[in-house]
Parts: sequence; structure tokens; C-alpha cells
Amino acid sequence: MSKSYKEYLHQITTFVFDVDGVLTDGTITITTDGEMHRTMHTKDGFALKEALLQGFNMCIISGGSNQGVRKRLVGLGIKDIHLGIHEKTKTLKSYLEQNNIKPQEVLYMGDDLPDYQVMQEVMLPCCPQDAVPEIKGLSKYVSHLNGGKGCVRDVIEQVLKVQGKWNYSTTVSAKYD
Repeated sequence: MSKSYKEYLHQITTFVFDVDGVLTDGTITITTDGEMHRTMHTKDGFALKEALLQGFNMCIISGGSNQGVRKRLVGLGIKDIHLGIHEKTKTLKSYLEQNNIKPQEVLYMGDDLPDYQVMQEVMLPCCPQDAVPEIKGLSKYVSHLNGGKGCVRDVIEQVLKVQGKWNYSTTVSAKYD
């Protein structure tokens, strides 16, 4: 009998996320001057920031290279942002080695085939509800929420709650004023 994904939540120290289709809904709006706009959910942003404040490692690995995305993620306090990456497994392994992190401590959330190989390298591969079938089949947890619609908050909140680190009511004024 295989383990429930909840049995892995206690071991997570590190979150790794794709961008398009995970932190965004995968939609790109292209303006007449060629700019590409994406939309991110503020609840995902809150959870990302909370995880960082609670001492979790955070890494973004995306094939996209939008500088607006980078600016948003830096504004949330994320330092390890790898955009324009097509060899995600190599980038993940390098990040883990540089930070002395074991694959057994990592939750990775992806949504499409470019995430397939890298998701095989971590203990807790996850995906949004609207991920492609191959990614859903590989994932130990499929969020009930779609990409860009709070799926990142969903997984972060579950990990922090299980570890007793989702203490919003007692810490919000000190952290977010």
C-alpha cells in the first residue's frame, strides 16, 4: 500500500515551483507592442512569503523568462529564481547540492511535460487540478485548485499547518504591517 501524500508533509523543508500553469493560470496576454502579461494570485503570494518567513527554502524553475515575473517573485523575498531554464533537472540538482538539501525534503509543483523529469527527482511531486494527465499521474498530490488560482497556497498551507508553522493569527501584525 502506498503512502498518503500527507505522510510526507512533515519532511518538507524546500518548495520548488514552476511558473506558467502553477503560479499563473498559463494564460499569456500579448499587447500590441509585444509585451507578455501574466496574472498571479495574491493568496499564492501571501503563502510564498509566509513560507519564507517560517524558514523554508524556496526555488523557482521556469522555462519562461518574463522579467515582470522575476520582479514579482523578488518582491515576495524569493532569491533563488531560475528563468529561461529548459534543463530543469540539472538546475534542481545544482540548487539542492549548493544548499545541502536532500531530495527527500523537497516538494515540487509542476503542471506540464517540461516538469515531468524534474518531478521524478523529489519526494513530493504535486500539481494543480488542471495539469496535463501525465503530470497528474506522476503526482503524489493533485491540488483541488487550478494553476494561478491558489494551488500554491494550498500546498504551502498544508505543509505549514502539519509542521505547526501556520500561525497567522498570532504573527500577522508583526510581519505584515
